[in-house]
Amino acid sequence: MTLPARKFKNPSARHNYQGHACSIVSVGSYVPARILTNADLEKMVDTSDEWILSRTGIKERRIASKYQSTSDLATQAALRAMSRAKISPDDIDLIILATITPDMPFPSTACAVQRKIGAFNAAAFDVQAACSGFIYGLEIGQQFIMSRTYETVLVIGAEKLSSIVNWKDRNTCVLFGDGAGAAILRNRAGAHGLMTACMRADGRLTDLLCVPAGGSACPPSHETVNAGLHFLRMDGKETFKKAVTAMHSVANEALRRCELDISQIKCVIPHQANRRIIDAVAERLGAKPEQLFVNLEKYGNTSAASVAIALDEAVQSGCIQRGDLVLMVVFGAGLTWAAAVIEW
Repeated sequence: MTLPARKFKNPSARHNYQGHACSIVSVGSYVPARILTNADLEKMVDTSDEWILSRTGIKERRIASKYQSTSDLATQAALRAMSRAKISPDDIDLIILATITPDMPFPSTACAVQRKIGAFNAAAFDVQAACSGFIYGLEIGQQFIMSRTYETVLVIGAEKLSSIVNWKDRNTCVLFGDGAGAAILRNRAGAHGLMTACMRADGRLTDLLCVPAGGSACPPSHETVNAGLHFLRMDGKETFKKAVTAMHSVANEALRRCELDISQIKCVIPHQANRRIIDAVAERLGAKPEQLFVNLEKYGNTSAASVAIALDEAVQSGCIQRGDLVLMVVFGAGLTWAAAVIEW
C-alpha cells in the first residue's frame, strides 16, 4: 500500500510525487569472508575486547584479501542488486560509485565496475564524500531519473578501508572494515520513492578525519611513507561531538521537508560508526530502540558502504516492507553529513 500524495508547505520538499518519482527498486551487499575479531586485534595492538566493545559497540569486522580491490567488492554487491531487480548489464544507464578507497587515483573505480559487470551502455563516475557518499550518490542518481535523462541508475558505496588503516594505531584500527552495498534506482509508478535527501558539508574541519598524503597537496615520497602520512588519521573526540550534532540536525531537516514526525518512521538506519554516536542521535531524535537498525557489531565502520549494507540487511531480514518509511542519516570526513527519507 502506498501513501497518498502529500501537499508540501515547504518549497524545499521539491519532488512531484504525481510525476516521475525515483525509487530504490532493489538492493544488494557484499562483505569479504575473512572475519577479524576483537580477540584477533588483542594480538596485534595493545587493546582488549572489553575496551573496544564498551567504547564502540564493535565485535568484529570483515577484511578483504590482498587480491580483492574496492571494485571487486562493489561488483559483487552490484550483481546481487541487479539479480534481485531482474535487470541485465545493458539496462544500466549510469553507475555512481561512492568511495574513499578507489582502486587507483584514476580512472574512476566506477569504470572498473562497469568493465567487470559488462554495463557498457552506462556512464560511470566516482563520488568522494567519505561516509556520506552513498546518500550523496542516491541524490545525484535521483536527479538523472527525475529529469528523465536516464531510466536505470546503479548507486554503490564500497570501501577497502583495511588498505589505509594503520594497524599499529589502536585508536583507529579497531574501528574500520571492508564491504560494499548497492542500489538500483528507477521510476516506480504510484510510489513516492526517495522523498528527500539533505546534504551538508563543512570544509573548515577537514583535518579532523583524513589521509594527509598521496594527493597533489602532499605527493607521495619516501618521507611521507616513512612518516605514515598515507594512513587514516582521526581526532576521535571532536569527530564524535560534530557527528552527533550534525546527524541530529540533518535528520530533523529531512523529516521537516517531508512533514513527518520520527514516530512515523518504520526504520532508522544511522551510519554504523560507533554505538555511542548511534544512541546519542537516536535519543535526540526521539527514536525508539525498535526503530533502529544496527549491524555495527558485525562490520564496524565501512564508510560509504555502511548504510548501504545496513539497508540491504534490513530489507532482506524483513525489517522493511513495501510502503514503509525509512530514514537514513550519515556523517563523514570533509566534514560531510546527509539524511534521506524513503518510502520503500
